[in-house]
Amino acid sequence: MAETVEVDVVRVFTDAQGGHGNELGIIASSVVSYGREQMIAALLGFSETVFVDGDEQGPAENRVTRIRIFTPVTELPFAGHPSVGTGWWLAWKGTPAAVLREKAGDVTVTSLADATWITAYAAWGPEYDWIPTASAAEVDALDAGSFTGSRHYAYAWIDQAAGHLRSRMFSPAMGIDEDEATGAAAIRVTARLARDLRITQGAGSELLTALIEDDLIRLGGRTVFDRTVMVTL
Repeated sequence: MAETVEVDVVRVFTDAQGGHGNELGIIASSVVSYGREQMIAALLGFSETVFVDGDEQGPAENRVTRIRIFTPVTELPFAGHPSVGTGWWLAWKGTPAAVLREKAGDVTVTSLADATWITAYAAWGPEYDWIPTASAAEVDALDAGSFTGSRHYAYAWIDQAAGHLRSRMFSPAMGIDEDEATGAAAIRVTARLARDLRITQGAGSELLTALIEDDLIRLGGRTVFDRTVMVTL
């Protein structure tokens, strides 16, 4: 008999009008999904899918929620857009988390009226092949189909004085030809450039970062609910 899993789909790092953003599938773990996470993530095809395993014991105001993150081909110890998106989703569902417990470590969450913020270490994210370019137009002109291997991050200043970057990220080896908005890369490039940033990535997604110290970064942005889908297993 076929079994189904319900998936809430949100878009993370939208612009101020709720446009663009990176799709994220979020699933409350169950006996149906357990052990099938990688298969489900591959069927969905999003750059990442989150499985929410539940809450640790403790007061609601200090709630710690366990999550796991999967690309179409592998599990990740940490990722930025799934962390921001899940933090928003939990608050939207009425069960806000103060901390997301991920394989890499504990990610703190702060929900504000205009953005959801997380705090994480740059070292938790993967390494990138950095491609600094001379202009945003050069970033726009890159051909996603020309990249092979893992994690290429191209960027250029839109306004250096204001800390505004244009970026794109390509990771075909991870099953992601081009990622619309990459939170872990935003954290890494913030540590690399050692300054707060506003990043316009992909077709028009908006990511915000704040440098706390050398390797500790805040990452924030807007999230909106998009739709609910069912996966048949």
